Amino acid sequence: MSLRETINTDVKNAMKAKETKKRDALRLLISAFKQIEVDERKELSDDDVIKIIQTQVKRRNDAATQYKDAGREDLLQIELDEIAFYQPYLPAQLSEEELTSSVQSIIKKVGATTMKDMGKVMGMASKELAGKADGKRINECVKTLLA
Repeated sequence: MSLRETINTDVKNAMKAKETKKRDALRLLISAFKQIEVDERKELSDDDVIKIIQTQVKRRNDAATQYKDAGREDLLQIELDEIAFYQPYLPAQLSEEELTSSVQSIIKKVGATTMKDMGKVMGMASKELAGKADGKRINECVKTLLA
């Protein structure tokens, strides 16, 4: 069963269980999938679906940060709930130790020694760790190790 089929099944289960928040959050995902399919005229693979979910989570995180800064706890909670509904469909994220060791091995491969080499490291790290770690976390880890 593909990831998209799993999400469709979960929407149906949420409808039966009368979980309106989960149902609505997952419907937003499905509409994002359909929008990409229509715009790009292609069938989505599981990798495409994961990228779309990651984009949606990033948007929710950005919105949550803004709501928190504005003191809107009600809207903040909605965003955090949606993120929680999306997380099970994403691949497991690397722990800080795993991320650090992966970035260290990439630094050795590239031969980076200073902050001037950050672009080379980030390019390779972004490709190798795609889906396993957020770009922001990778960036912070690279800066720490090259500093």
